[in-house]
Amino acid sequence: MSFSFSALEILVGILLLFGGGELFVAGSVALSLLLGIPQIVIGLTVVSMGTSAPELFVSLLSTIQGGSGDAIAVSNVVGSNIFNVLVVLGASALVMPLRVKSRLVKRDVPLLLGVSMATWGMASGGRLTWVAGLALITGTVINLLWEVRSAKEEPAEAADDLDTEGAAPPPVAAAKLAAGLGLLVLGSQLLVKGATAAALGLGVSETVIGLTIVAAGTSMPELVTSLVAAYRGKADLAIGNVVGSNLLNQLVILGLCGLVSGGRGLGVDPVMISRDFPIMVATTLACLPIFWSGGVITRLEGGILVALYGLYLVEQILSNSVPAAADEFRLVVLVAVLPLLLVFLAWGSLRWRQLRRGATAQS
Repeated sequence: MSFSFSALEILVGILLLFGGGELFVAGSVALSLLLGIPQIVIGLTVVSMGTSAPELFVSLLSTIQGGSGDAIAVSNVVGSNIFNVLVVLGASALVMPLRVKSRLVKRDVPLLLGVSMATWGMASGGRLTWVAGLALITGTVINLLWEVRSAKEEPAEAADDLDTEGAAPPPVAAAKLAAGLGLLVLGSQLLVKGATAAALGLGVSETVIGLTIVAAGTSMPELVTSLVAAYRGKADLAIGNVVGSNLLNQLVILGLCGLVSGGRGLGVDPVMISRDFPIMVATTLACLPIFWSGGVITRLEGGILVALYGLYLVEQILSNSVPAAADEFRLVVLVAVLPLLLVFLAWGSLRWRQLRRGATAQS
């Protein structure tokens, strides 16, 4: 396959993703209006389920193939979660500063952090068993029931979310959701296929492709959907889509892959256990002070998140091509970048506390 044909597949895939994202957000907003459900809950459930479809398709197919497919299945989920937090959330904040609902800080992000740490722990033995898969699926059911109950207990928030924009008859809302999802899945498949072929043609290793190109490609629906939502001022959908997708990637996708793997279990690369799983947990942990800092994810914070993903990409490429240079790069990040990041997060937490004290004093 020629490089030009791969580039054409990438371009068509991106166009389909943008069209699908526009339809999917419109259908999701209409659905929240029809059902009287807060948009944050829609973002955490319906939107995140739809945009996680490419990850589900790729990971399940890889698990069924077995062998090296296990590595692709796991790296797709872990890489997608890292991409979602650093790029999807960061890019959405660059488009429009995102106001964070208090329930994200109190409930959803801590839940995501707990699930991420539990998944890392279950995979630390080098194999995700069918028992672990069953536990993750059980967690999915519990979380969905909790979401429904939370929606019923938050009538005031639901009323605040409802407006006349996006109202549509039920058949129109359903048609937009279905058409948007179809375009998202088709576009992501074209993008992953074209990007993988182009990378192989340029001599990039398959390991790097699994953790970066495939993960980023299957996360394009999340990226486009959140960008469109942010542009339209639907911060709840943009943020809820990221948090909900990361939850479902682990609970549903890894859970189903663990079940499908059967007695052999889902093999996990030791490098991922020592490097990529900790990065996934760290990026989730970093969300808490960022979300706390005034209740708004600023453009500066969004830019920092995107820049951190750039550092992650450089580390991935160096570790698979020039290991000696990768060690030096990690040292530079540890000595120079990490302290600055910690200072920024601490400053954000202090700013949030000051704002909260000021609000308390005024009341």
